[in-house]
Amino acid sequence: MTDANTPPTRGRLLVVDDQRNMRATTALLLRAENYTVFEAATGEEALAQLASGSIDLLLTDLKMEPMDGLTLLRRALEVAPRLQVIMMTAFGSIESAVEAMRLGAYDYVTKPFKESELRYRVERALERARLQRDVDNLTTDFNQRHGLSALVGRSAAMRELTTRLMRVAQSDATVLIQGESGTGKELVARALHAHSRRKARSFVPVNCAAISESLLESELFGHAKGAFTGAVKSRRGLFEEADGGTLFIDEVTETSPTFQSKLLRALQEGEVRRVGESTALRVDVRIVAATNRDIELEVRDKRFRQDLYYRLNVVALRVPPLRERLEDVPALAEHFLERANARSPNPKRLSAAAVSHLMSYGFPGNVRELENLVEQAAALAEGDELLPEDFPVRQGRMTPAHGTPSVAFLDGQGGALGRNASAGPTLAQVVEEAERHAITQALERHGVDLARVADELGVSSTTLWRKMKRLNLRPPSELARE
Repeated sequence: MTDANTPPTRGRLLVVDDQRNMRATTALLLRAENYTVFEAATGEEALAQLASGSIDLLLTDLKMEPMDGLTLLRRALEVAPRLQVIMMTAFGSIESAVEAMRLGAYDYVTKPFKESELRYRVERALERARLQRDVDNLTTDFNQRHGLSALVGRSAAMRELTTRLMRVAQSDATVLIQGESGTGKELVARALHAHSRRKARSFVPVNCAAISESLLESELFGHAKGAFTGAVKSRRGLFEEADGGTLFIDEVTETSPTFQSKLLRALQEGEVRRVGESTALRVDVRIVAATNRDIELEVRDKRFRQDLYYRLNVVALRVPPLRERLEDVPALAEHFLERANARSPNPKRLSAAAVSHLMSYGFPGNVRELENLVEQAAALAEGDELLPEDFPVRQGRMTPAHGTPSVAFLDGQGGALGRNASAGPTLAQVVEEAERHAITQALERHGVDLARVADELGVSSTTLWRKMKRLNLRPPSELARE
């Protein structure tokens, strides 16, 4: 048993090295930092420990006998795909260490290493492991409880969104969600509520674009009996229905300035007055609003009140369009197909060619469009495997993602046009273009701060530099000197 005065462990580490002194010294250093450290002298011994227990981080030597570090890395990630791995290597084996990161290692450290350097790299690797677990748990919980398919994905854009969402969920801060139609703004709002202290109370959505201006005030604030023609009895508004919980006001920019002034007053005072009544009612409601418009442009053009914008935009969340996270398309497509298969006596499977076909498309309808395409293909395809020709597009052909280098143009029957017309793009080509796009977007957001770029993308700085070199992407600091 653990002594009551013993502080909790900071993580479970496995150190693998066939040199006993090096292994013991490394383990001793890490135990002094309050990590739980296990040791293994061989790769086989390490794999046995990985299979029998929960290890957060594997530190392994590169040069070992009979199983070397690269072989252990491959087999370890088969046993535990989410395992973080740091490769310990001699100074002359940098190329092998880079190869290790290509195979899935998080980082490497060169022997002999400074204690401070090892501590820093271990802390970063464990922080990444914790973030991955949080995001995994968040996504799994959302999908189980709400079917939040729009949050499926491991792209940098989705990690940034879910991380920010988790930080703000526990507060009562008003949140403004911005994103194009079909990106899943309501799903993000439900996620905020599900992970807030208000989760046991009601989540009440209202779409301002779906309700006429004359009825919207009554819908939100309620009305007294006889307040207008047809008001045969008093009615509670959605603010009252959401008391203690969350009110989601979707498409808030579709409202008139007159209504906006009434909404602003309700938010400022924390109370509402039913139409036809003079007495105000106190309400305890968290407000989450959403829009698919450029709300700052709406404010500049005086179509949306500036004071209401500031009241709503306490915390901003941006839901990225699907074209900015094409690397999530395979996971989303599989997710939608799994749901379609659950309703069908003839389950289907996705072919690699179909995935490449989908990843070359810009998805103007975003996740909702992808969901419709997959459900249509699953219902109409003749074979057990979905092929490119099972994904027609109403506009006649699939077009490349906006802002992303074209891999191929595909016609409505799934045939390739132009470059790679005979065989279409390989999956590796499609993934490379998605990788280029993700790095370019991160560089635009963070400029010369490559450490923040690496953190956003979930890779080490070394991996980022290697990818930029392979993709011929120059850092902003070099471009600025020209």
